[in-house]
Amino acid sequence: MNTLAAPIPRTLIADDQPDVLAALRLLLKGAGFQTETVSSPKSVLEAIKQRDFDVVLMDLNYARDTTSGKEGLDLIARIQAMDSNLPIVVMTAWGSVDLAIESMRRGVRDFVQKPWDNSKLLQTLRTQIEKGREERRQHLRNSLSRALEERLRLELSEAREIQQALLPQRLPSLPGFEIDSAWQPARTVGGDYLAAFKLSERYTALCVADVSGKGLPAALLMSNMQAALSAFAATTIEPHEVCTRLNNVMCGNTPLHKFITCFYSVLDVQDRKLVYSNAGHNAPILVRRDGKCERLVDGGRVLGVFADSKYEEGEIQMQSGDRLLLFTDGLTEANNELGEEFGEARLGQLLVTRRKLGASELRGQILSAVGEFCSDDFEDDAALLVLAAT
Repeated sequence: MNTLAAPIPRTLIADDQPDVLAALRLLLKGAGFQTETVSSPKSVLEAIKQRDFDVVLMDLNYARDTTSGKEGLDLIARIQAMDSNLPIVVMTAWGSVDLAIESMRRGVRDFVQKPWDNSKLLQTLRTQIEKGREERRQHLRNSLSRALEERLRLELSEAREIQQALLPQRLPSLPGFEIDSAWQPARTVGGDYLAAFKLSERYTALCVADVSGKGLPAALLMSNMQAALSAFAATTIEPHEVCTRLNNVMCGNTPLHKFITCFYSVLDVQDRKLVYSNAGHNAPILVRRDGKCERLVDGGRVLGVFADSKYEEGEIQMQSGDRLLLFTDGLTEANNELGEEFGEARLGQLLVTRRKLGASELRGQILSAVGEFCSDDFEDDAALLVLAAT
């Protein structure tokens, strides 16, 4: 037996004339169809409720209304309400062609005239059955696609909640400093990371990182780096050593053509000193009280590519009125409608002109300026952290 053969078509025949039903049943049975016959609109609806059919072959006129076809037109509407993908072929006498055309306007697939031509009737039914089956297959594919999309949407929503939970939920209170941050993925989840957490009452870790690419792959890789950072960050481990250890881990976990940039620092709140190591990240901008700018560049290569990478450390002394910005390239690479990037020059100038603002106000001004520049169309993930020495 050929298990790949198409299933035998199931046809529901509806007509109030017994001789017509008998003739159609014999014709279709001989042509390999399964048939079921009914003689009233009510029976049609009951049969469709109970069983699946490939096609309905029905008359438009029944005993209750033998001329206008209204009963048949009403039945068409009710069938379509039950199953819009079920093909309907109507039969009508020569004098009722206009009625058949009206039925097709309402969704009937085709019509045949009484008395019918056997070969044309069979061909019409086979054509509509195949079209109906293809529509059902497409409907099933669409339903599965929508179900998968919804499942993916829910999973991404959960992933975003998880990723947000990995970010600082409450920024630490630092005597003599104000701190604020913002995180904005280009998609539901992203590859940017920032953190600010106390290592002790005196020391606080400040970090910003960026995975190449965006979306779920970048988010998964970033979660890996975040877990490693949580394990390595400690008051007894210098920033350059933290970057070295992160690089060793990520070299074993980062796919080819992917990498991570990272800026990791430790703030000594008591001495107002920041020790840092920059692993290929956008150099944070330090704006002094008098408007002079410095860039925090000391460090080494990106994480996850070169296993032998070594990292240096830099050190800055924070003074009252200083403003430090840690950021990812989603800010500086935001494009306007002309394709121009916001750029680090604009960002630096913005910091200089707004340097007297507090951390929260400065964070808001930066996001507002970049958002206005790119019409809030961020093509890449963006994150920033503002540290203000009071």
